[in-house]
Amino acid sequence: MANPKISTIPSPCFVLEEKKLRKNLKLLQRVRAKADVEIILAFKAFANWKIFPIIREYLDGATASSLWEARLCLEEMGSLAHTYAPAYLPEEFDQIIKRSSYITFNSLTQFKTFYPKIKAFKKRKINCGLRINPEYSEVETELYNPCAPGSRLGELWTNIGTKLPEGINGLHFHNLCESDSYALEKTLKNIEKYFGHLLPQIEWINMGGGHLITKKGYDVAHLIKILKAFKKKHQLKITLEPGSAIAWQTGFLRTSVLDITENKGIKTAILDASFTAHMPDTLEMPYRPDVQGTVEKSDYPYRLGGVSCLAGDYLENYYFKKPLKVGDPIILEDMMHYTMVKTTMFNGVKHPDFAVIDLEGILTVLRKFTYQDFKRRLG
Repeated sequence: MANPKISTIPSPCFVLEEKKLRKNLKLLQRVRAKADVEIILAFKAFANWKIFPIIREYLDGATASSLWEARLCLEEMGSLAHTYAPAYLPEEFDQIIKRSSYITFNSLTQFKTFYPKIKAFKKRKINCGLRINPEYSEVETELYNPCAPGSRLGELWTNIGTKLPEGINGLHFHNLCESDSYALEKTLKNIEKYFGHLLPQIEWINMGGGHLITKKGYDVAHLIKILKAFKKKHQLKITLEPGSAIAWQTGFLRTSVLDITENKGIKTAILDASFTAHMPDTLEMPYRPDVQGTVEKSDYPYRLGGVSCLAGDYLENYYFKKPLKVGDPIILEDMMHYTMVKTTMFNGVKHPDFAVIDLEGILTVLRKFTYQDFKRRLG
């Protein structure tokens, strides 16, 4: 981090590094151009709208999964949304239509329910899609596996039959999670196996998210190759909607040690942030973030404890080069994706600020959270 001194950054604070973000976006822009595909931002992973002006320079728009996200897309990204939800609220659907260029349905029942409203909308074309379940996924954590047995996400090929209903001109699948291009390649074979007879009936296919294109070692050339081949073979417009890949390794969470406790030889450094409230993936996935200043093994192991009252609000041992003390900064790496979009104000714990370090190394705090933010959520 060739940036401001840690001591000048408020604690706790999510800090985005613009230089790293632009590096990711430039790579995605290259894939977009070479494979001749559309790449859009998935709000469910990263939705910090004050950063959208940067993202707009490189990508084609965004995908929304609710009316509020569709509103955010139009108001702050400046584009109509590619909208998909497991189910739509009837009282919101007219507003979704006004803010979307693509609307994908999770089931044939949802499509039949809402398509008459789309058909009656004459101001512009709305592309209608159906989410399909390719019955293939390499995601091992069931909580994150859209193709787990009995999944509610997407129609099986056996439910669709030989012909898509009139009005559906695209298909959507999402079965990846921080996956490589080879997982996508295997998925496409399943798509052709089970849904190949439907491909001549559509104009576009959305391949969802989970493509971790910006991770070190990802085979970008292979991705471009399979996208070009699929596009040529089936003559379809292709859309990818990565989330994590955009914000991957682009920032950190700066925290501080508030106290150090000891119980039966286990030392816990209690931080001014919470894993359950501010970094839920670390407990759910589970995802173990790197921490600056730690080593593989040392004489100074510490649990990192969150400041909430949840008993399990901690991560197991990290090894430090020297003993920790109250006031020490703790920097958790790669804290931009699936953090701020999932934070809560559980327990009234202070919410981290949000800041950005620009290309000149200048730190700007974009958002500070107050008691009133907490209070307004409760009544």
